[in-house]
Amino acid sequence: MAELMMSEQDIVNAICIDYSQKHNILPGEIEVELVYDDEEGFFAEIAHRGHKQVLGSFDMIQAIRYWIGETLNEDPYAAGIKLLLDREEGIIATIQ
Repeated sequence: MAELMMSEQDIVNAICIDYSQKHNILPGEIEVELVYDDEEGFFAEIAHRGHKQVLGSFDMIQAIRYWIGETLNEDPYAAGIKLLLDREEGIIATIQ
């Protein structure tokens, strides 16, 4: 797989798709906010019908792996995924 840059919106979409699949709900019913903290690192805050959940970077990468398999039809475990903080783009991911 060629190197791919995944935008913040694509990461949010991947998390919505993965979370909706696991919880049998529609992706559009989920709100996701991506966060970076110097001490905690990367994480995502998810809200659905008044319920809130925090996903760590491992769970975010798993959601991206699901997205790679479903959207790109590539082997999600052959890809190297790295979350990055970009001053202009926000939270992005590189996939190799």
